[in-house]
Amino acid sequence: MMRRQPFQLITHPTALSTDTVECLEQLLDEARCGKLIGLAFAAMYRNRKYLPEACGEAHRNPTFARGMVAALDDMLGRRQRGEE
Repeated sequence: MMRRQPFQLITHPTALSTDTVECLEQLLDEARCGKLIGLAFAAMYRNRKYLPEACGEAHRNPTFARGMVAALDDMLGRRQRGEE
């Protein structure tokens, strides 16, 4: 019987994630000029580690932040189902 490899939810890229760097640089620019006032996010690290966090207005207003995170969850669900 041939053994199957386990399903991997997260691949282990060896290269730098340039799209992650570009996104963070854009957000940093917006924060520095006062347009971005808060974040609610989950950051993905190597070795299947992650960090859920909120800062700024998202930290001070958890009701609004939970709505933002729910919208993110909906968006990712559509992507997972191939609807986006």
